[in-house]
Amino acid sequence: MNTIETGPADAAARIVLAHGAGAPMDSPFMEKISELLAERALSVVRFEFGYMAGRRTGGKKRPAPKAELLMPEYVAAIEQLAARSGCEGQRLVIGGKSMGGRVASMVADDMLAKGIVHGLVCLGYPFLAMGKPDAVPRIEHLKALRCPALIVQGERDPFGPKAVVEGYPLSRAISFHWVGDGDHDLGPRGGSGFTRRGNLEASADAVAAFAESLGA
Repeated sequence: MNTIETGPADAAARIVLAHGAGAPMDSPFMEKISELLAERALSVVRFEFGYMAGRRTGGKKRPAPKAELLMPEYVAAIEQLAARSGCEGQRLVIGGKSMGGRVASMVADDMLAKGIVHGLVCLGYPFLAMGKPDAVPRIEHLKALRCPALIVQGERDPFGPKAVVEGYPLSRAISFHWVGDGDHDLGPRGGSGFTRRGNLEASADAVAAFAESLGA
């Protein structure tokens, strides 16, 4: 399993992040958010699904599989990381960017029940399929989610803008950090009064506070 680790290995909380459908674990977004989380004393582990890792070895650029087909890979990654020596006593939070966060959300309750996972963080959850505004939103499993969860979402994310998402009947286990004028990568428009740096800093603050709350 290809991984990139950032931050103190002996942190109180370790967060596992999977990438989005089209960008790898070392995309500019994943690099920056991992750096900011590490600055907040979180241990961050990024990993890649097999289809994305295959692109690094000259394999055919295949599209991302359906999220359901990636669930076993995510579970295997969690179990492998949880079994490492030195991880005892750490709070384990799983999540990811866009599709990576969605896959994490689909395995979170089972991992919580097994006592392996303590929380879930989704960075830009893809509630809606791009270009399909009339499609059924991807929320069925989120209605009864038991795992404590934080969704960091841009206010104008085309995959789930605030005005739409606030009307969804989601589990009370889910809290939101709404990113000011943020798009799917949490970036604002020029002249909005927000900056990309500021949005990412605030998002990292929210994730760090959430991870800390899991130990309360």
